[in-house]
Amino acid sequence: MIAESRYDLIARCLHWITAAVLIAIVVPAGIWIHYFEPADQAFKLQLYNIHESFGVCVFVIALLRLWNRHRRPAPPLPADLPGSMRVAAHATHVCLYVLLVLMPITGFLATNAWGFPLKVFGVLPLPSPVGKDEALAKVLSLLHWIGAMAIITFIAAHVAGALYHQFVRRDGILRRML
Repeated sequence: MIAESRYDLIARCLHWITAAVLIAIVVPAGIWIHYFEPADQAFKLQLYNIHESFGVCVFVIALLRLWNRHRRPAPPLPADLPGSMRVAAHATHVCLYVLLVLMPITGFLATNAWGFPLKVFGVLPLPSPVGKDEALAKVLSLLHWIGAMAIITFIAAHVAGALYHQFVRRDGILRRML
């Protein structure tokens, strides 16, 4: 059975903006910072600011997506979709939404706990809810890293599922978001 309905225009736009920002900026910058830390201090701070600033954008977009999803629920899945696939799709979406909200929060709090206030794109200062606390910073940084591994895993599962529906099941699921 082919899925006939689509997500509304706002949901589709916010989805693709989120995907573009995560895949093109936030994840690569995070990997660069974590695994290939630049020696040049000024460049490293600029890279952190880009990663953190776009993380704030992802947080705002995630909240808008949740608000829109509440306003306009997802279109129905194909009637012949097996129950296990329904559960997997629902679980993946829930985990992605949770991570899209929690990742920016843990990153922001970790930054603050390391003693660095955040100025979004070097312009908009955000209040620091926690003071410098190295022990807390280590815990929050670990949680942020675990979340990063989880969100990369769930993004991969989400993309794999979309491709499976497009090229194996050919049930129109992908077209709902195009």
